[in-house]
Amino acid sequence: MEDLFKNMTFAAHTSAAVGSIGLSVALTYPIDTLKTLIQVGSDSSKQLTPAQVLHRVRTLSGNAGLYNGFGWLALGRMPGLAARFGTYEILTAFYKDGREDNYVYASEALMAGVATGAVVSVINTPFELLKIRSQVTSASLVPSTTSAVATNNVSPSIARLLRGHCMDMKSLNKSVGLLSTLNTKYPNMISALKDYPWMMTGSGRPPAVYNVRNPRDIVTLEGWGALWRGLRSGIFRDSIFCGVFFSSWQVLHQAMLDWKAVSMDPPPRYDEEIGPLSPLSVSFAAGISGSVAAAASHCFDTAKSRSQCIVVPKFISMERRLLKWSRPGNRFESFTGIHPRDRNILFRGIWLRMARSGVASFLLVGSYYFAVDQLVS
Repeated sequence: MEDLFKNMTFAAHTSAAVGSIGLSVALTYPIDTLKTLIQVGSDSSKQLTPAQVLHRVRTLSGNAGLYNGFGWLALGRMPGLAARFGTYEILTAFYKDGREDNYVYASEALMAGVATGAVVSVINTPFELLKIRSQVTSASLVPSTTSAVATNNVSPSIARLLRGHCMDMKSLNKSVGLLSTLNTKYPNMISALKDYPWMMTGSGRPPAVYNVRNPRDIVTLEGWGALWRGLRSGIFRDSIFCGVFFSSWQVLHQAMLDWKAVSMDPPPRYDEEIGPLSPLSVSFAAGISGSVAAAASHCFDTAKSRSQCIVVPKFISMERRLLKWSRPGNRFESFTGIHPRDRNILFRGIWLRMARSGVASFLLVGSYYFAVDQLVS
């Protein structure tokens, strides 16, 4: 009977966690879509506003476009949050070992959060790449399906790299016109250029993001390593976010415990004697901590989002490795994965991310406590 009760309690907590994750992601996902499109669509001379982005998405994809990529985020958020809180609890258990009051200092929570963020980033990066490319597609004017005659103009080598893709013949003819002054032994330069993968778009440029948004297309064209593109900036982002989130949450939680203990007589010796806090106060603390952590890590979030929207075919990546291509920018930018052209736009969309993170953290903790209270009781 005791084992059955434990299993039911575990199932209740699991169901509450899954439901709270789904609720927080579903209600805040449109804000995340607007934030991502502002980050990847802006440059130093163009500042997009949420109203402009919202109008473009609704015009091209309808209201449903605000939820493009929702499945990928929800799929990655479950193991990501499990790793976040699970790794944090394991690390802080070493700090609390041997202490009578079972207390964790803010500095210890900061260090445990930094280590936790690195684990979370490795797990979430592939899902975030698929999510971001789906979000960009919702605001992109995708050409209609090409005809069978146009598809036959694609060489087999290009068709293997990106299925269903058709090169732009107008761009190809323009490229041939620029090369027409060169001596060549080929009587038909257009047919010869079709055999080279770097001419898959007809202009020598990589395909657009909306053409490389499915897992199969990404792996075929860019390789398996592309799923973890932006991992450098992602590790810095998630480490800072988790470190600031857990340390600030610990400070707020302790402050609320001290406030509750003021009116107790006799004064409690340990935090366990104070009793649990109300779910509403804990939820507010989580929301404030989420907003502060989002502000502290936002520049790395912008760098990661923009890097994941760049299509780099694997033959170009191989050339970079052979030529020992060095990352652009100064030493700090090269180490953290920030591109030098993004220096002036790293804080675009920061208010949207703060709002999304704060609301999502509030809903996550609040709905979890509410669901556990209803299921267990």
